[in-house]
Amino acid sequence: MAAARARRAGASLLSAAVRHRSSQSSSPQAGLVAKTSLTSPPWPEVKLPDPVEEAKYHAEVVQKVNGLIAAGRYGRLFAVVHFASKQWKITSEDLIMMDNVLEAECGDRIRMEKVLLVGADDFTLVGRPLLGKDLVRVEATVIEKTESWPKVNMRFWRRHNFQRKKIIANPQTILRINSIEIYPCLS
Repeated sequence: MAAARARRAGASLLSAAVRHRSSQSSSPQAGLVAKTSLTSPPWPEVKLPDPVEEAKYHAEVVQKVNGLIAAGRYGRLFAVVHFASKQWKITSEDLIMMDNVLEAECGDRIRMEKVLLVGADDFTLVGRPLLGKDLVRVEATVIEKTESWPKVNMRFWRRHNFQRKKIIANPQTILRINSIEIYPCLS
């Protein structure tokens, strides 16, 4: 019992000494944190480019793309348009079949004005969210207005003599993309 009392007394003296030493933070490295995997992020530090160099590079790219467009050396164009609540990736002479009614009649030419993106072999122009109407022109022709195949919606309850049959045929419109034209007016 006396040994246990002596151990407790020694432990209390030791804890008092540690408290006294920690309250006097006279060492110069008391505020430093050891470098571990948690003190710095695991990814490398990103250095942002110089704004002057970035503006110069931007001007070079815009001039090069305008030159390609003006000379007509861009190959086959593709575009992403927003039409009839959907986004369509199209090229010239593509056919689009939509499940809704258009007010245009068969043979009418329409212009798709919500162009999200236009691309070629060497460049891609991305709108935020849309490209300007003076930059891109996408035209289409209404080829056919028809209905879909009939879908049968059958409801049936066992042992209740209950049957309901509904035949659904949705209107459809088929468009042909005539042309995708782009004009050299990037800024």
